[in-house]
Amino acid sequence: MAPGILQNGGFVLGLIGAAALIAATAMNKWSVKDRQGDVVTSVYTYKGLWQDCETTSSGFTECRPMYGLLGYSGTFQAVRALMIVGVVLSVLGALISVFSLTCLTMNNMADTTKAKMSLTAGIMFIVAGLCGISGASVYANQIVASFRVSTYPNYGGGYGNGVVGDGMGGAIGGGMGLVPTYTFGPALFIAWIGGGILLVGGLLKSLAFREMVKDEKPRYPGVVYKPQSHNKAELMDQHSEGGHREQKYV
Repeated sequence: MAPGILQNGGFVLGLIGAAALIAATAMNKWSVKDRQGDVVTSVYTYKGLWQDCETTSSGFTECRPMYGLLGYSGTFQAVRALMIVGVVLSVLGALISVFSLTCLTMNNMADTTKAKMSLTAGIMFIVAGLCGISGASVYANQIVASFRVSTYPNYGGGYGNGVVGDGMGGAIGGGMGLVPTYTFGPALFIAWIGGGILLVGGLLKSLAFREMVKDEKPRYPGVVYKPQSHNKAELMDQHSEGGHREQKYV
């Protein structure tokens, strides 16, 4: 496949994946209240990485910011860090991809430089995709653990009176059905999809680097050989001298 097609495809997928990670990181619906088997209530709660929100039946929404670093579990802070690193790397990779495109001509930029920039952008996309997938997976794992403890109080040998996953959809599982349980929010799926798209974009950029290096041919310095040119008058003189010599020997 042509390097230009691989580069353009990786660039487009990288932009889509970066936009998905940014949207997922900014969204407040990482964990939403589980309404299955629950009575109709007037309050709907959902949580994000930066805010806890409640929406009433009248449509009024109130959000409580969670911008502090203290007071939250290390796992929750790790999810925040993974998503921020993924966003930064994906944006930087997209910027580098713009300058590495073969369709753009720039002065004093060799093809080898563009190939190296393409590989750098591909590696950034891959790492950003892994960060996004890892952050969403860790958060989802905490939601599952919190859901089990809230639904089954004696799960894991506990009595259901511990706080699980502070800031990550955790609840105090009393076993009485009074505390809401949380399930996966749309932000998790967007983060997973965005991370997968970034992985594919990074692989395309890496394959483009391979094709660009393969197309390059080694150049060896050489000396052009020019045979000695003779004028027509010199050739006639040489022929005439040869004829005189033959006549003298006869």
